[in-house]
Amino acid sequence: MARRSDHSREELQEMALTAAENLLDQQGGAALSTRKVAAAIGYSVGALYLIFKNLDDLCWQINARTLRGLMNALDQQVDAPTPRARLKGYASAYLSYAQQWSHRWALLFDHNANEGDESPEWLQATIAELFTRIEADLAELYPEEAPEDITLAARTLWSSVHGITQLKLRDKLFFGGESAAQQMTDSLIDRYLDGWTPSDASVGGVTK
Repeated sequence: MARRSDHSREELQEMALTAAENLLDQQGGAALSTRKVAAAIGYSVGALYLIFKNLDDLCWQINARTLRGLMNALDQQVDAPTPRARLKGYASAYLSYAQQWSHRWALLFDHNANEGDESPEWLQATIAELFTRIEADLAELYPEEAPEDITLAARTLWSSVHGITQLKLRDKLFFGGESAAQQMTDSLIDRYLDGWTPSDASVGGVTK
């Protein structure tokens, strides 16, 4: 096994993040601490604080990796033939990814930083990237809509997809079987798009 001095800063950071993700997967967010992460990689807590500002910083960087994994899952849907199909594919990927990495997903939305510690700009930019994908498909469907209306629609639609996902993870859908969440997101997207009243009637010929 490599001596501690053999690990670069970048290697130590990767080791710590991987160990933290393993702790999350096995024990959930309540078990996550810098002490446990340091012990898992054979370093002191002090050494860990040379890499991360604090536990919040560690959690933010885990969340960034979770989001990048999600973006990779969404990218598998970009070849869908229509914007509507892509949106459904994104919803399916969103749901599947959350189920596969449920504890990482919970950390992403449930972790509360200490007062005064705002989430870093790079993390906010990663979150914004998700909505950029949704907005692009909505803008293709309704090119005459104002950008601010597309932005609002993207967040409204995906907040609903997220709500279904959260209920599924908590086993609180109280409807159907294993495929219920997928059926609900498909229905949500169809009804949302079918009920959209464009600002300009000329967009009626756009392929959905």
